This record gives sequence, structure tokens and C-alpha cells, in this order.
Amino acid sequence: MRVVPPTPEEPPQRPDAAELAGRQLFGLTTLLQLQKRARHTRTEQELGFLMVNDTFSLVRYRQALAWQRTERGDGAVLAVSGLSSVDADSPYARYACRLLAAHGDSAAIKELTTADLAPDLAEEWPEYLPAHGLWLPLTAPDERSLGGLLLAREEPWTDGERVLLENLGDAYAHAWGGLVRQQRRWHRDAARLKSLRTLGYVAAGLVALSLFPVRLSALAPAEVIPQAPTVVRAPFDGVVDKFLVTPNQPVTEDQPLFQLDPVRLQNRLDVAQATLEAAEAEYRQTAQQAVFDEKAKGQLVVLQGKRDQAMAEVTYVQDLLKRIVVHAPRAGLAVFTDVNDWIGRPVTQGERILMVAEPKDVELEIKLPVADAIAMDTGDPVSLFLNIDPQHPLDATVRLAAYQPEVGTDGVAAYRLKARFNDGQAPVRIGLQGTAKIYGQRTTLFYYLFRRPLAALRQRLGV
Repeated sequence: MRVVPPTPEEPPQRPDAAELAGRQLFGLTTLLQLQKRARHTRTEQELGFLMVNDTFSLVRYRQALAWQRTERGDGAVLAVSGLSSVDADSPYARYACRLLAAHGDSAAIKELTTADLAPDLAEEWPEYLPAHGLWLPLTAPDERSLGGLLLAREEPWTDGERVLLENLGDAYAHAWGGLVRQQRRWHRDAARLKSLRTLGYVAAGLVALSLFPVRLSALAPAEVIPQAPTVVRAPFDGVVDKFLVTPNQPVTEDQPLFQLDPVRLQNRLDVAQATLEAAEAEYRQTAQQAVFDEKAKGQLVVLQGKRDQAMAEVTYVQDLLKRIVVHAPRAGLAVFTDVNDWIGRPVTQGERILMVAEPKDVELEIKLPVADAIAMDTGDPVSLFLNIDPQHPLDATVRLAAYQPEVGTDGVAAYRLKARFNDGQAPVRIGLQGTAKIYGQRTTLFYYLFRRPLAALRQRLGV
């Protein structure tokens, strides 16, 4: 950063006409020399060095920096007075970028002081810059903003200095725009020359690369499922009343899992008991009459059958009420969906409610779409990329591949594959989902890349 030492104050003296004309002629000569030197610069770095250091010969300042607007819309410090290079990570450069990102959109020359800045920028201004700053925007002839020049010093800026800097800024912008266009033209010409020479290399490389042997692979959605779960079903028709466990909760053997609504069975039991009482009363009354009446004696067998039938109904309903709370058949993990999906839901006898599985006894279920199917067999390797940790794939081996595709809930026909996880890996939680990459037979890279287009072309042409 170039720092100009302050000059000792002298009593103001009014210059005469000759001295004033000499100063004006010197300023005009300096302006023309700077414009000429700017147009003869060959790189943006050379122009930036000229702007921040040699502009001092025209107007006095203490600090200067050239700010370049990038293609992304933000900016970067191109040059700083008194420095041969700029560290983009320095506090000064970071502050300058924040400052000019907020005020560098101005298309007219303007003075910057702490009163024009946001509180956070104004608080840091005295640490990096003198009190009075002047922003000189540099705009290319095609109205494209190239950046600008920030000058700072302790004294306010005069109108005459503004006029000189505006004229000098036009020359700087014209020279900078020419360098940008020249650099783009150089890049374009170099690209054309290289393209003709490398076209043959690229074609030969593509041919050789297309014959490179690779292994067929396909991606398919996958889910970690229990390998040998115990299915818990509804013992009879009814409505789920409440769950006594939560999803994925560890349970012990014979632990209550859920309960069906007892209201319907209780009403049925009340009716059966009333029917039993009526049958027993009718049977006792007929038995008393049978002592004197032969006709009543003949009805005893029928009434006894009704009583036994009513008693069997009572016993059956009581047995159903005992089974209204379903218990875990084994210890493990209760695997089912949200509890609210089941509360109040009618179920039929034998309908699957949940599964009890061993947490460590898991396998991988893969649904390979028919459109992505490849030639594969049991024993082929599989890599599982979990959604929660895609950067650490898990290895598995195909143990079962279905021959018939099934249409899933999403309407896509897919083959069901099952794979066992290889030994020596951390246990995987049941229910985790991800993407499985299945590896099949080896083929050329050309066929690997154009397998689908070739299949679609064959279907369209009928060959």
C-alpha cells in the first residue's frame, strides 16, 4: 500500500496568472501522458499498477486501490498503491471487497465518507482508509462495468480534481476494455489452434476408450429389511384400539404389542350370556314338566342342544376377549409404520399388523426396474449408498433374484432382488433406504454407455 507522507502546512499564497497557467499546463500534460501510458499497457495487472501508483502525479492522495468486477457479479482487488502484489485473504482486501460490493455499482464519480456507509463498514473505515474517499467507476464503451478506482486522503476533493479524474477514468476504462477484448480474442484463437490438432487425438482416444472393458451396472432403490422376521397378524376381525409399543421399539417375548377394540366382542358376549341364561331356564322348566309329561321329556334333547350351543358361544367369545391383546411371539424389534396409521383401522383375521425381527439379522431388498435390468446372477456384488451416509458404501452379495417382475405402488414394474451384507461391516438399522449399485457381466465401455439408446433404436426399427 503506497502511503504518501503529509507535507508541512504553509500559509496559503495566491498564485499569479502565469503560475496558474503553468499549473494548468502541467496538469494537462500529466493527464495526456497518463492516458498514453494507459493505452500502451499490455496486461490488466500492468494497468492496475499504473492506475494506483502513477495517478498520484495528477492528483494527490494517500491510498489507492483498483477494484475489478468479475463475471460472477462480485469483485476482487486488482492492485493497491505501494504493493507489487495483493493478498486476497488479507483483512484490507476483504474490507475493500465488502465496501465496493455495496458501493461499486455507482456509475458516476462520487465521494465516500463514513456518513455514506452502513454502520459495520463505517466502523472499520478509519482502520483501513483516510477520511475522504473518492470512487471513480470505470465503464467500457459497451456500457459494461469493469470495476473502478478508489482514492483516499485526509483532505476533501475539489471540483477540479473530479473533472481531471473523470477524463482520466475514460482513458483507463478504454484501455482496460481493450485489454479484456484482446485477452478474450487470444483465448479464442488459442482454442481454435488447439482444437484442430487435438481433434485427431480425441477421436483416437475415444475409439480406444470405447473398447475399454468395464462391468455392467445398474442403479435401483433399496431398503434394509429383516432377514427372518416373525409376522404378527390380527387374531380375528376387528378394529385396532391402541398400540402398547412404538415403532422400532425393542420388545421381549410375550410383551403386549397392541389391542383390538373390545366393544363389539363385549356386546356379543352379553348377548351370548343372555341367550345361555334363557336356554338354561327353558331347559330347567321343561325338565320339571318331563316328570309328568312325556311330550316334554322328548323336548329335553333339543333344549339341551340349544343350551350347549349357547354355552359354546359364550366360551368362544370369552376366548376371543382373552386374545384381544396381542403379545410378542419372540424378543426383537417391533417393526411397523406410524401408530396413527393403525388406530381405528378395521383389520381382518390374518392381516399383517407388524413384524418382530432381530435387529442384527438384516438383508438388503432391491427393486430393479425392468428398464434398467442387466444380465446378472446370484453371487454378483452390490454396493449400497445409504441416503444418510452416501460417502461410505456398504458391500453386499446377491443371494436371490426374482424371475418375474412385480408392479409396485409407484406403478413401476421391477425385479425383486435380495442381497446379504458382507462380513466385517458395521450393523445397519432396519428401515434405512438408499440406492444400490448392482454389478453384472463385463462388456465394452461403448455398450455400457449406449446400451439404452441401442435398445430403444432396435425397438423402434423392429430389428
